[in-house]
Amino acid sequence: MAERSFDVVVIGAGPAGEVAAGRLGEAGLEVALVEEHLVGGECSYYACMPSKALLRPGQLLTEIGRVPGIRAEGLDVAAVLARRDEVIHDLDDSVQLPWLEERSVTVVRGRGRLDGEKRVRVGDDALVARRAVVVATGSGAAMPPIPGLKEARPWGNREATTAKEPPESLVILGGGVVGVELAQAWASLGTRVSLVEGLSRLISREEPFACEQVGVALREAGVDLRMGTRAASVSRNGNVTVELEDGTNASGAELLVAVGRRPATEGLGLETVGLEPGKSVDVGKNLRSETHEWLYAIGDANGRALLTHMGKYQARIAADVILGKDVSLVSDGPLSPRVIFTDPQVAAVGHTLASAEEAGLKVRALDVETGANAGASFIGRNAPGTSRLVVDDAGVIVGATFTGVEVAESLHAATIAVVCELRLEQLVHAVPCFPTRSELWLKLVETSGL
Repeated sequence: MAERSFDVVVIGAGPAGEVAAGRLGEAGLEVALVEEHLVGGECSYYACMPSKALLRPGQLLTEIGRVPGIRAEGLDVAAVLARRDEVIHDLDDSVQLPWLEERSVTVVRGRGRLDGEKRVRVGDDALVARRAVVVATGSGAAMPPIPGLKEARPWGNREATTAKEPPESLVILGGGVVGVELAQAWASLGTRVSLVEGLSRLISREEPFACEQVGVALREAGVDLRMGTRAASVSRNGNVTVELEDGTNASGAELLVAVGRRPATEGLGLETVGLEPGKSVDVGKNLRSETHEWLYAIGDANGRALLTHMGKYQARIAADVILGKDVSLVSDGPLSPRVIFTDPQVAAVGHTLASAEEAGLKVRALDVETGANAGASFIGRNAPGTSRLVVDDAGVIVGATFTGVEVAESLHAATIAVVCELRLEQLVHAVPCFPTRSELWLKLVETSGL
């Protein structure tokens, strides 16, 4: 067994692991980045990037229909899938490597697992960390214990985002972000989609109007929504049949399970340092384990906020803590900025009205139509959408939700407002340009009576 020493060993080269390793390498530390599959991780190849590549063509076609004078013949499915493959570099991570090489990060190929304090085993090699080990192993699709599910060979997000052709029909279990995005994506490419959600509404953590508007859009796209019922059993005989608790069934050529994520920490060797395998690694706001000062966990592996951008944010904070800086998380958890890239998009940060009230805050909601401004004459013309600010009794903005066409790009201003605890009265002097859809901020302030 060969033994090598580094200042820091990072396990997992997804977005969080890459950022942490690169930041530490830039600072002059010797860093090993361990990855058993693709440098760039789930988001680059099997989640965020391919799903958006699948969604975008259908959304453009819909937007063209909103602008008089433009005609389009429809989608070329083969070209759409070829573009998806281009976006994910045909599952080749070589384009990711120069950025790490420029920062003198050593990429170690293989499955990394802890082997005692500050030690990581990769095959027959041992990597010894002088300062810290960072766990950045991400998460995988959760598979619920439904009778017959495993034998039916269901899709997870990886199969669903990299399929070489649209399935004739598809059943999706789960009406969260992955479920609604991929339902709309594959429906736009000709797949007959049924979506099963156990709760009474989709994307249930978001504002009710967002759930309703996304549901209407999916139905208009031909998606068969089965709400308020769960899968009781699954069988495959050619097609997959899902028996539902309400006595009905849904069948399709393929079955996608999109009911959540689980931390990818099984087999990581957590038990060698007294931690429970298969669970999230508990860390504080400095991303350091409270029981092991040398151990850090970032991204999905710590379960704090399962979002790529938040994992990268955590990576920057963790790297700075390792470098001796006095920093910690400010933005974190379920109130993090988040976007659902359906049409209409749902972009939110901070509290919904319901979550604010559950947290004991005295709040009110300010609502306007997203398209009730001059800028909407050019983008999202006559498209449904709602914009909401959640404001506490001191006038501080504690949450925002936007639904509509291309509203994701509107979210960062709201994120700044929430993180900086801005008051409505300060926004009176933040004048939006005309004619842009950012005038919805002016409309929201006017709704407050200021």
